[in-house]
Amino acid sequence: MYAVRSPTAAGRTRLSALLFCVVFTGAWLLNSARAESISDAYLVVTSDNGAILAQLAMPEGARWCLGWNHSVRHFTVLDCYRHRAGNMELERSHQPDFAAGLGYTEGRGELVSDGEGGYWIENINEPVPGNHYVLRVGSPQVDHRLLWQRGGKAYRLSLSERAAGERVTLQLTKLDS
Repeated sequence: MYAVRSPTAAGRTRLSALLFCVVFTGAWLLNSARAESISDAYLVVTSDNGAILAQLAMPEGARWCLGWNHSVRHFTVLDCYRHRAGNMELERSHQPDFAAGLGYTEGRGELVSDGEGGYWIENINEPVPGNHYVLRVGSPQVDHRLLWQRGGKAYRLSLSERAAGERVTLQLTKLDS
């Protein structure tokens, strides 16, 4: 005797397989379209005369830090940002000490020990107005620099090497095609 599947069972199997393919393909296309729509966000650094000094891809969820050496104590300070829902947001700050110009403001994030005598101010989560700010770039000793990671690799771009003493604008933006 042979086992014969009823047409309704076979039809349901084909329908289930077809439905799976449609859903899988739709999800893949949706993710691809989403990746294309957010992959064109960039952190752009421009000089006052409009010259582009840096253009870094910063898709949704990307994080980066502006680091510099404190002018008096010479340790590294970090202000760390993220791209969240199309906005540049100050996420956290690292301060090895509350030296001149540094410190914690009650109610602005959570002060947490870094385990090495310094502090992280976590969960600041402040949107940067207009997705941009102006920075007077410090000397090579101050070494204003952008720090970020992609695919497990760390990157560093010194703004002081490109524009020491100059005023620059850092902006999260979508570029025109």
